[in-house]
Amino acid sequence: MSRCAQAAAVAATVPAAGVGNVGLRPPMVPRQASFFPPPVPNPFVQQTQIGSARRVQIFLLGIILLPIRVLLVALILLLAWPFAAISTVCCPEKLTHPVTGWRRKITQTALKFLGRAMFFSMGFIVSVKGRIASPLEAPVFVAAPHSTFFDGIACVVAGLPSMVSRNENAQVPLIGRMLRAVQPILVSRVDPDSRKNTINEIIKRTTSGGEWPQILVFPEGTCTNRSCLITFKPGAFIPGVPVQPVLLRYPNKLVSILCMLTFCQLFTKVEVEFMPVQVPNDEEKNDPVLFANKVRNVMAEALGIPVTDHTYEDCRLMISAGQLTLPMEAGLVEFTKISRKLKLDWDGVRKQLDEYASIASSSKGGRIGIDEFAKYLKLPVSDVLRQLFALFDRNHDGSIDFREYVIGLAVLCNPANTEEIIQVAFKLFDVDEDGYITEEEFSTILQASLGVPDLDVSGLFKEIAQGDSISYEEFKSFALRHPEYAKIFTTYLDLQTCHVFSLPKEVQTTPSIASNKVSPEKHEESASDKKDD
Repeated sequence: MSRCAQAAAVAATVPAAGVGNVGLRPPMVPRQASFFPPPVPNPFVQQTQIGSARRVQIFLLGIILLPIRVLLVALILLLAWPFAAISTVCCPEKLTHPVTGWRRKITQTALKFLGRAMFFSMGFIVSVKGRIASPLEAPVFVAAPHSTFFDGIACVVAGLPSMVSRNENAQVPLIGRMLRAVQPILVSRVDPDSRKNTINEIIKRTTSGGEWPQILVFPEGTCTNRSCLITFKPGAFIPGVPVQPVLLRYPNKLVSILCMLTFCQLFTKVEVEFMPVQVPNDEEKNDPVLFANKVRNVMAEALGIPVTDHTYEDCRLMISAGQLTLPMEAGLVEFTKISRKLKLDWDGVRKQLDEYASIASSSKGGRIGIDEFAKYLKLPVSDVLRQLFALFDRNHDGSIDFREYVIGLAVLCNPANTEEIIQVAFKLFDVDEDGYITEEEFSTILQASLGVPDLDVSGLFKEIAQGDSISYEEFKSFALRHPEYAKIFTTYLDLQTCHVFSLPKEVQTTPSIASNKVSPEKHEESASDKKDD
C-alpha cells in the first residue's frame, strides 16, 4: 500500500471522516446578533397595489385633473422664473457670499408663495406640525424618510433653505435658475475634491452665525419606500451644530412616487412635522456618525418604523444584481454594517456579487442550495461540505443568500486563506515533499478530508494545474481566487488533530500543522523513517 493510500486509510477511521456521521468536528462560528438579517429586507422597492375600481376612478379623474394640473404647474413655474432671475442676476454659480438685502427678501416671499401654490395645484393638502427653528437655533434641517420628488415640499414649508444638489441640476433651463435662487451647495461628480469642498462649504455656512440661510439635507442620500430609515450620511452632522429633524408622512392609502399617478388623484395628504432641535454633546461633536445615528433613532421612534444599515451602495448593488439576472433584492447586504465590521470596500463586495451570481444564477430565487454549492466547488455532497454549507447558512433555512455569502467569505474563509495557511495546506497535499502536487496526492488527501473513498477530483485538479502537477504558485493563486476552498483544504488539519488527541495518552504527540501525517509512525520505526516538519 502506498504512503498516500495509508494516509487515506488512517484518516477514514477518524471520527467525522465517514459519511452520515458528523462526529467531532470543530465548533461552528457563532451567529453574531449584529449580523442578523435586517427587519426590512428591501427598502428600495415601492409596491403599489391598485384594485380595478380604483383604476377606473384614477382614469376618470385623470382625464379632467391631469391636463389642468400640468397647465397650472407650467404657469406657476413661468411666474416664478423672473423672481429667481432677479435673485441670481450677476451672481456666480458657486456663491462666495450670501444673497442679502431687498433681492433676498422679495424673491424669498414670492417664491415661497408660488411654491405653496404649485403644490396646491398638484392636489397636495399640507399640514404642518411643530415650530420651525431659527438659523441660530438650528443651522441644519434633516428631512426623512426621503421617498419621492415631492419631498421638496419640506423645502417650501421650511422657508426655502439652501440644499445640497448636483452641479448638473443648476444647468437645467428654468428649474436650474430656481434652484440657484435658494443658494444651493453644488456638488460636482467630476471634481475629485468635490466631497471635501462640499463639507467645507457646509461647515462655513452652518458656523456663520445666521449669515447664510439654513441648509436642508435628506441624509439618507437616496429614495426608499418609507418602511424604515436607512443609514444617515454624516455630511450634515460633521459641523457639530444643532440640527432640527423634519418628518415627512403621507397618510393616503395610495401614495405613489410617480408624478402622473399622483396628478390623477383628487388630493394627496402630506404631514410635515418639525421636531425639537437636537443638540450634539461633546462626544457627538467629535463623532458625526454617532450624532447621525442618534438623530436617526429619534426620528424612527417618532415615525414608528425600524432602522436598517442599508445605504446608497446597497441600491447600486441591487441594480448590479438585476443586471446579473439575479433578483434585485439579492444584492442587498446592509452595506454600511458589513463594510464597517468586516473591513470591506464597495469594489470588493461588487466583485463577490459576480462570483455569487456564477453560483446562484441557475437556482430559483437567486439563492445557493447545497447542490449548487457542491457543483461550484466540483465536490460531492459530504458531511464536511454540509458543515461548511451550514457555516454560511446563518439562518438555517437551507440556502445561502448573497449577504450570508459575503459574511461567510470574510468570517470563515478569508481568515483561513493567509499565506501561512496556504503554505501549510500545500505541504499537506505534497505528500512526497517534492514541491509539486500530483493528481494522486490531491485525490487521496481530499478523499480522506471529505470521507469519500471513490471521490473523482480530476475536474478540480485540472482547474488548478497548468500541467500534470500543481506548483505552489498555482495552488496559491487558486486558493486566493476561491477562498471557499480554504476550509476544505484545511479540514485535513482538523482530522489530524482529532485523531492524535483520540489516541491513548502514552502514544499522543503534539500535532504539527506542517505535517501531512495523520497518525504517528509505529514505535519500531527509526527517527530517520519519519517525516520532519
